[in-house]
Amino acid sequence: MKRRVTAAIGIAGMIVSIAACGSESKDDGKAQGADAKELTVWLTVDAQNNWPDLVKAADAAVQKKHPGVTIKHEYYGWPDKNTKLDAVLATDKAPDVVEMGNTEMLGYMVKGAFAPVDPARFSSSSAWLDGLKASVTYDGKTYGVPYYAGGRVANWRKDVAGSVGVKAPPKTYAELTSDLDKIQQKEGGKFNAWYQPTRDWYAAMSFVYDAGGSIAVESGGEWKANLSSPESVEGLKEFKKVVDTYMHGDKTKDESDRYIVYGQGKSAMIFAAAWEGATAADPKNDKTGKLKDNLENFVMPGPSGKNMPVFLGGSDLAVPVKSKAQDLAAEWINAFTGPAGQKGLMAKGNLPNNKTDLATLKNDPATVVPATAAESNWFVPMAPGWGQVEKAQILQTMLQNIGTGKKSVEDAAKDADAAIDKVINTK
Repeated sequence: MKRRVTAAIGIAGMIVSIAACGSESKDDGKAQGADAKELTVWLTVDAQNNWPDLVKAADAAVQKKHPGVTIKHEYYGWPDKNTKLDAVLATDKAPDVVEMGNTEMLGYMVKGAFAPVDPARFSSSSAWLDGLKASVTYDGKTYGVPYYAGGRVANWRKDVAGSVGVKAPPKTYAELTSDLDKIQQKEGGKFNAWYQPTRDWYAAMSFVYDAGGSIAVESGGEWKANLSSPESVEGLKEFKKVVDTYMHGDKTKDESDRYIVYGQGKSAMIFAAAWEGATAADPKNDKTGKLKDNLENFVMPGPSGKNMPVFLGGSDLAVPVKSKAQDLAAEWINAFTGPAGQKGLMAKGNLPNNKTDLATLKNDPATVVPATAAESNWFVPMAPGWGQVEKAQILQTMLQNIGTGKKSVEDAAKDADAAIDKVINTK
């Protein structure tokens, strides 16, 4: 899934009064849209371009149950969607269903922009993937439905691995580092046996969670940063070891152009979103002419001895609190994300929103790696001020200080914790 995943943190001031408006009509059947005759659905162009048949099927299911209902669709690009949404949420023209990136949900839930929903109304809700379930949950309530996901996997060059006698992907972290050591020694100090951008906090936090640490913990309704805990420091130290040993590029870079660097043939391996390997092998990015038949995905092993926990990026569907058709919106979402919809999304190369369907992908050699990798997953702290943490790039700054040696792991983690604690509980 190639898309920028960013937190929605700047919601227009106009929507401050939205929560109150929604609460007034909570028990009013008509206000909830029990007899609504029109539904407006906002999706991104991903659905329009890649699975329009699934949209039509959901429409048909709802219209069969509710003859005469009109369903309107609007499609937006990711950079444009939230600007339009922020402007319309405080008006009487709010859409009834809106697609959100899962890291965009929190800012809107905190501001009361979305109506709470009953998970029991949606297929497979009891089996939603943990990271996806977290993305639609705030303050004990559910404000959306996971739609689909994309995970992270390891990807390496079979030809480079084969040149040092390695014929199969590693199953353990010890095997991985042993293989990379051989590659690094053969290729020399200017080569990246593992191209791991220092500021890539998604990868770094996977090491933290693998070691039993976390970004922050909640107690009594308050969040407190946890990066300086012994477990988190252990994970950060292992991440630094990877960067020091195998990453010989610019130690101030993030992951935004990783697939381009990989395509230049300057590295043997990446740990990245599942689409990045294939994108690097695209002829317009592959400067080696060798990647198409030489790249291989595998499940990233963690130092703990278990599979590395991965961040799940994806989309959720939410019902704006000012929707006049909330019940009908919930029915449409269930039709779209139900068993038939999930089957269709998986056929398009996406991960499903639930563990039951995910397990079926493990039976197919073409999908077993991303499906297995996604079983162990994590998500950002669902704290009211998390958007401010991301906006300030606290994690990226910490990791750059660690990677460049400007600060020790312990000092960088303590400083990051102090910066996080200043904002994480602020709405």
